Amino acid sequence: MRKLLSILKYSLLLGLSAFLMWYALKELDFEKLWAELHNISYGWLVVSLLMGVAAYLSRAYRWYMQIRPTGYTPSFKNTYNAMMVGYLANLVLPRMGEVVRCSMLRRTDGIPVNKAFGTVIAERIIDMVMLLVFLGLAFLLEFGRLREFLFGLFSDKYQSLEQSFGSIYLLGIIVMAVAAVFLILGLLYLNKLRENTYFRKAVVFVKGMLQGIFSISKVENQGAFWGHTVFVWVMYYGMSLVVFYAIPATAGLSPVAGLSVLVIGSLGMAAPVQGGVGVYHLAVQTTLLLYGVPKEAGMAYALVAHTSQTLLVVLMGVLSFMASMLQRTGAAEQVAEANTHVHEIRR
Repeated sequence: MRKLLSILKYSLLLGLSAFLMWYALKELDFEKLWAELHNISYGWLVVSLLMGVAAYLSRAYRWYMQIRPTGYTPSFKNTYNAMMVGYLANLVLPRMGEVVRCSMLRRTDGIPVNKAFGTVIAERIIDMVMLLVFLGLAFLLEFGRLREFLFGLFSDKYQSLEQSFGSIYLLGIIVMAVAAVFLILGLLYLNKLRENTYFRKAVVFVKGMLQGIFSISKVENQGAFWGHTVFVWVMYYGMSLVVFYAIPATAGLSPVAGLSVLVIGSLGMAAPVQGGVGVYHLAVQTTLLLYGVPKEAGMAYALVAHTSQTLLVVLMGVLSFMASMLQRTGAAEQVAEANTHVHEIRR
């Protein structure tokens, strides 16, 4: 039954992606779209891909720095391979990549999944903060255009902003009420819960996950850690910007336009669909319309930027998967035993 529900869930998400792609393409002149794609400057695409490689290597090293304070020392190679295989898995099953990469580190380096997953949660929180920073910067520089785009989304779904905020408040009240009920029940039956095997296992899991989340505060070289964080997002911005120069219709856009595409495109990629397909394309195409870019050229940009980076993830992810599978099991077990021994000494 659970497998059937999972299949239905991901089928619906795939169907949603297909619908959004159809919606974005249905009114386009395909001759104009092909003409835009035919005139691509591939040199700029190579620059964008190199920036992508640099960003992934930097992210992997930052994750490696996060994991070490938990008491385990995976190799950078294993950390990088696990991360890229996780990104590859996300293209097939949204949000499964986080679990996959933690499971891979469990196999290669003996790192408990809960602790590794805690570091991933911390990583996602940092990414959210950085996205908010870039979003704030984009609003500061392009308030008029972005207000038109974002508030336009609200106007399509709600008759007024008051109704929108009212729905959010109602949802917040319901969530708080449910949380309060569970908290009260937990306090009333705390002693019985402590005797429950599953509850004790859940507590151990949560403690390990929290250790992973708060590992950021224990990173040895804070300057390098935050330097990698800024570098990764600068590379993301550069990847969005240089693709402008690959397409004649977008070559004259300003760097600020690249910032707008980055933040709106990132929001599209965050949607729970396979690889952000459809959502990203529609969001970027609509954003470029605000800068006077025709629909066909905007879709050409979205297709080139998204497809090139997706193929890069597939290539790097497949190579990492092959490298991980070829790794000797005996060597992995020795690393796991060494990590466990070091962890016990530190405790």
